[in-house]
Amino acid sequence: MKLFPAIDILDGRAVRLLYGRREEVTDYGLPLERAKLWKDAGAEFLHVVDLSGAFEGTSRINREIEKIAALGVKVQSGGGLRTMQSVADRLNAGAARVVLGTVAVTDPELFRAAVEKYGERIVAGIDCRNGFVSVRGWTEESGETGAEFGRRAKALGVTCCVFTDVSRDGALKGPAVRATAELARETGLDVIASGGISTMADLDELAAQGVYGAILGRSVYEGTIDLKAAIGRFGN
Repeated sequence: MKLFPAIDILDGRAVRLLYGRREEVTDYGLPLERAKLWKDAGAEFLHVVDLSGAFEGTSRINREIEKIAALGVKVQSGGGLRTMQSVADRLNAGAARVVLGTVAVTDPELFRAAVEKYGERIVAGIDCRNGFVSVRGWTEESGETGAEFGRRAKALGVTCCVFTDVSRDGALKGPAVRATAELARETGLDVIASGGISTMADLDELAAQGVYGAILGRSVYEGTIDLKAAIGRFGN
């Protein structure tokens, strides 16, 4: 199972939000310093999110992506990617692949064009609250279920998705193991679990279900999961 330490960037700082709420933020310093720590722990792939972009709809972190990619780690990045130009700019900045969530729901033709042009470098971002996809920084709910979105993405040629249970994000209450496994079965996508992962036991549960990957956020910042030990146990 692949592990993706997360770096969420808001106003130039590495932060964690509780349930995706901008007003409930914990600051963890400079993004590049966090990236160095995760690389030194053995991480090969980082999940870097532009929270300012997710909330405001404009991409702001490409310079940070350049710096992080220059460390020799692969970067998977999302947030604020609402145009083909912003997707191209994020990839050109050094991201190995990008996660598209909001635009995949609000502009299906752009999503289709991005997948046609960039192939497996496009990852679907399936962020769900009460089973339905949330968009625009999780501030709005669409009428599409996670499974419906996933099947639509798969039909276009997408092979991988990040699945976040918004109700668990940043809360260290455990991942939505059943929902994650069901999404993988229903869509045929490689699913990266996100939200609520807090212990090695959580990772054991996900791995036992054959989940492709897991994003580690507050757990590695607060030390409830030792990243180096987790990488040693599950690979990378």
